[in-house]
Amino acid sequence: MYVFVERSLLLLTSSVGMEDMGLAMSRSPLERLDFDNLALRKLPMDPSEEPGVRQVKGACFSRVKPQPVTKPRFVAVSHEALALLGLNGEEVMNDPLGPEYLSGSKVMPGSEPAAHCYCGHQFGQFAGQLGDGAACYLGEVKVPPGQDPELLRENPSGRWEIQVKGAGLTPYSRQADGRKVLRSSIREFLCSEAMFFLGIPTTRAGSVVTSDSRVIRDVYYSGHPRHEKCSVVLRIAPTFIRFGSFEIFKRADEFTGRQGPSYGRDEIRGQMMDYVIEMFYPEIQQNFPDRVERNVAFFREVMVRTARLVAQWQCVGFCHGVLNTDNMSILGVTLDYGPYGFMDRFDPDFICNASDNSGRYSYQAQPAICRWNLVKLAEALAPELPPDRAEAVIDEYMDLYNGFYLENMRKKLGLLKKEEPEDEMLITELLQTMHNTGADFTNTFRSLSQIPCPVEGETEGEDLIRQTTGLLLEQCASLEELKAANKPTMDPRELAMLLSLAQSNPTLFQMISDRMTIARQLDKLSKLKNLMETGQEELRSKQAEEWTSWITRYRKRLGRELEGQSDIQAVQDERVKVMDSTNPRVVLRNYIAQNAIEAAENGDFSEVQRVLKVLEKPFSAQPGLELPAWVGKGGTPEEAERDEGEEPQQEAASTSTSRDPVPYDSKPPAWAHEICVT
Repeated sequence: MYVFVERSLLLLTSSVGMEDMGLAMSRSPLERLDFDNLALRKLPMDPSEEPGVRQVKGACFSRVKPQPVTKPRFVAVSHEALALLGLNGEEVMNDPLGPEYLSGSKVMPGSEPAAHCYCGHQFGQFAGQLGDGAACYLGEVKVPPGQDPELLRENPSGRWEIQVKGAGLTPYSRQADGRKVLRSSIREFLCSEAMFFLGIPTTRAGSVVTSDSRVIRDVYYSGHPRHEKCSVVLRIAPTFIRFGSFEIFKRADEFTGRQGPSYGRDEIRGQMMDYVIEMFYPEIQQNFPDRVERNVAFFREVMVRTARLVAQWQCVGFCHGVLNTDNMSILGVTLDYGPYGFMDRFDPDFICNASDNSGRYSYQAQPAICRWNLVKLAEALAPELPPDRAEAVIDEYMDLYNGFYLENMRKKLGLLKKEEPEDEMLITELLQTMHNTGADFTNTFRSLSQIPCPVEGETEGEDLIRQTTGLLLEQCASLEELKAANKPTMDPRELAMLLSLAQSNPTLFQMISDRMTIARQLDKLSKLKNLMETGQEELRSKQAEEWTSWITRYRKRLGRELEGQSDIQAVQDERVKVMDSTNPRVVLRNYIAQNAIEAAENGDFSEVQRVLKVLEKPFSAQPGLELPAWVGKGGTPEEAERDEGEEPQQEAASTSTSRDPVPYDSKPPAWAHEICVT
């Protein structure tokens, strides 16, 4: 009897063991992530775990508890981004626990949820403590074996920090709820990945999860709020430490009176610098045993990376929208995708953020603003970084930026064999012609590779110029589009009042406006007046004349590329190849994102997934992926496959499926000008 019982127990425990083994084999791939949360061990942690918003002194992180959402489900995943963590995108998509873990509704084994404390200068004013009000650090995942060495060169730490954005309240949420909604989450997800595939340094986005949980948002600050679905983005980067991370030590600001919550705790500044340099700039750590020289070399490298980054932005027409110091990465990567925009019609004064009334963060202001932010970073690093040494580094910035910009622009124009002094003027004249004619930025550059180099004994020069002029004229704005673009945004009576005030009371004028804003409004008025006196045919003739003039100069410069070359055809082929791999065919224009957002808000996630596919190959034609997913035969919308149990949102003024289909590589449709991003 005893032997029988013993055998029965043995069989029972054996079968339980086998079941446990089966569970281990079939568990979520997210439970197998190898966490090593070094930042939380190396940098001071807030001892308090009390809920609610508070000032966090003497700490870089606070522990938080992500707040679950109801019925989380995937909108899309980026297979390439998840591969950084050693994850298979299909497995994650099919994992029942995937949306739970990647929305913060469940905490993965080894994850230690926390929020990062930082400050920042917002629109030029020191705002005091800011911090991760909606983002939640989950931890750092060890780089899986076999990771691309190029990625490891950019991330020498051997870890990828992951965070979820939109997972609820943190000590830094201020008046907000710590939630993000579907439209902002889709925009961040798509643009993070779009920038990577354009070759621009950026944080990555692994997934978007939406839910049945809702928050109230006033989309246009119009007094008409509506319920929107809570959604969460998984963000991936070597680190999310930023310029503002070092501003927590700032003394009381002379203008706002605010100070950093850790003012006076200089030892923590030293800890942070040691951590950042050892982890992410190991060559500097090894090559500079002297601490001051090490810190100067570190600041110089941040400056170089920032200059290179903004030059890359300018060359694809990307406008960040909110270049506050808290949105500037200490690694020189694009960070925090809010009201960004890729420029359509070329306009140096392009402002993508409808809240930016002064144009502080306009397209043409970005290089100077990034320099201003570097000045603020230098101030935050003192005395670890001697101010006189920092100033000498900052003095190098504009020359470096111009060098990177010219290098990129020469590739965009196919000027590969020689660097001529006149190249800078040729580029300036191209941009001026684009501005004058209202030409589309992305498509104009993409068209330039079709302009042939002149060849010896050419007899059809004039015909070629006429053909290529016609090609570029297709990218120019119509009379009505230019009139709409040059309509002043300020009421004429307000403008007249401000002009009068500028003369009678300059001090008061400076308090409520600035001369740059007024100059822009007057320039628009002047252009509009000229356009009102111009007909469409006359405008087309002027546009053709300007383009013919520039193309003639450009072909002359291309001719010098061929001088001394034995294989002319090989030079031409190389030029076209470089240009077509530098000038994207597709960028994430606002209308493309808006189509995807509206489809998703109506329960159809296929357009988000389709747009991601297109953006993964921005330099290539992709047969079968020219138009939005909802376009059926004959350009009519197909019935979308809906999110389970989803009802269409009736309150949307219009939906993507009710509009004429526009190819992804097209100039924006007329309705796109009504899109307002704040």
